[in-house]
Amino acid sequence: MTALQTTLQSTLLPAAYLVTGLLFIIGLKFLSSPARAKTGNLLAGIGMIIAVVATGFDTHILAWNDIIIGGVIGAVIGYVSARMVKMTAMPQMVAIFNGAGGGAAALVSAGELLKLSAGGAPVGPAELVPIVLSAIIGAVSFAGSVIAFLKLQEWMTGRPVTYAGQQIVNVIVLALVMAVAVYIVAVAAPPWSLIALVAAAAALGALGVLPIGGADMPVVISLLNSFTGIAVAVTGFVLGNNVLIISGTLVGASGTLLTMLMARAMNRSLTNVLFGAFGSVKTAGAGRAAAVSGGNVRTATVEDVATLLAYGRSVIIAPGYGMAVAQAQHAVRELAANLEKRGVDVKFAIHPVAGRMPGHMNVLLAEANVPYSQLHEMDEINPQFDSCDVALVIGANDVTNPAARNVPNSPIYGMPILDVDKAKAVVVLKRSMNPGFAGIDNPLYENPNTMMLFGDAKDSVQKLAAAVNTA
Repeated sequence: MTALQTTLQSTLLPAAYLVTGLLFIIGLKFLSSPARAKTGNLLAGIGMIIAVVATGFDTHILAWNDIIIGGVIGAVIGYVSARMVKMTAMPQMVAIFNGAGGGAAALVSAGELLKLSAGGAPVGPAELVPIVLSAIIGAVSFAGSVIAFLKLQEWMTGRPVTYAGQQIVNVIVLALVMAVAVYIVAVAAPPWSLIALVAAAAALGALGVLPIGGADMPVVISLLNSFTGIAVAVTGFVLGNNVLIISGTLVGASGTLLTMLMARAMNRSLTNVLFGAFGSVKTAGAGRAAAVSGGNVRTATVEDVATLLAYGRSVIIAPGYGMAVAQAQHAVRELAANLEKRGVDVKFAIHPVAGRMPGHMNVLLAEANVPYSQLHEMDEINPQFDSCDVALVIGANDVTNPAARNVPNSPIYGMPILDVDKAKAVVVLKRSMNPGFAGIDNPLYENPNTMMLFGDAKDSVQKLAAAVNTA
C-alpha cells in the first residue's frame, strides 16, 4: 500500500463517510416538510454519491469488474422502475426495493463468512454474531417484503392467509432459526450452515406476512423497512463500514417511528396489526344492501353537485386511494381553482393513512401544484367540518367511515377518521358501492346529508370543474 493509499484509507475515507452521514441526517430532516422534501432528497442523493465514490478508494476492494457490472444493471433497473411506476403502485415498489436491501444485507454477510472461513483462521463469536444477525434480519425483511409486494400488486390475494395451527408453525420456524443461529455461533459451523439459517429466516418472514390483510400492508412495509435498516447497520459492523452503520441506523429508527405513528393513526397496537388478520371478513352490511335495493342511498347528477359546490362558502375535499387510482389529482386542482374564482374557501383534508402509504395524498396533490397551505392534517381540519358547507369525498372509504366512532364491533372501531359526516352536505365520488380496502361497508353513504356521484373519479371531477363555471 502506497503512502497516498494509506492517507486516503485512514483520513479521507472516514471524512467522506462523515459528510455522507450528515447529508443523510439533514436530508431526512428536510423530508418532514413537503416544501423542503425535494431538497432533502437531493441532499441525501449527493451523500450517497459521495459514499460510492469514496468507497472506490477503499483498498479492501479486490476487483472492480463485478461492482461495475452490478452497478450498471442496478442503475438501469432503478431508473426505469422509478420512471415507469405509477403513484398508485409506489407502495409495492417501495416494498420490493426494501426487500432487495434486506436480501443484499444477508448476501453480504454470507460473503463475509465465506471470506473469513477461507482465511484459515478460526472465526470467533465477535465476527459470527453480527453475521448471523444480519443474515436473519435481512432474510426476514426480504421474504416479508416479497409477500407484501405480491399482495399489493394483487398477484396473490390481499386478504389474510390463515390456516389451522398457523401460530404453532410460526413458533416452530422461529425456534428453528434460533437453534441454527446458536449452533453457528457456538461451534463455528461451516459456511453452508448459513444457507439453512437464511432459508429458515426467509420462511419466517413469509409466514409472518401471509396472515396480514392488505389494509395493513403500509404498516407492514414500514416495519420491514426498519428491519432492513437494522440489517444494514449490523452489516456495517460486519464490514467495519461507518456509513452503513449510520445509514442503517437512520432507516431503522425512522422506520420504527413511522410504524408506531401509522399504528397510532389507526388506533391499533402493532401486535394487533401483525396478528389480528385485519381485513379478513367482507361484510354484507347495510351499505351494500342499499346498493342493491335502492335503500336510503341518494344519488346525484354532476349538475346537482356542481351547483352545491359553486354556491357554498366553504368546501373541504377529502382525497383517498380512489383519487390516486383514477389519477384525478390534476382535475381536482382545476376544480379547486374554479371554486376559488367564485370566492369559495377550499381546503384539503389529509388523513395520515389515506391511500396506501404515508404522505400518498400529499405527494399526489403536490404533483398537481396544490398549494401546501391548503393541505391540512386530520387533527387540524376535523374541527372545521361542523362549519363546512360541503365535504367532497373522492375515493376515500375507510378513513371517512363513521363506524370507527359508533360501531363497537367494527374492525376499525376506535380509528381516528376525517369527520366528513359532520359537514352540512357530503358528496361522495365512487365507482360503485363496493367497500374500501379494509373490506367493510361505510354507513356514511346512507346518511341523509350524503349524496353519491358514481363514476370514474377523474371523469367526474373534470365534469364538475367545467359545470362549476356555468352554475
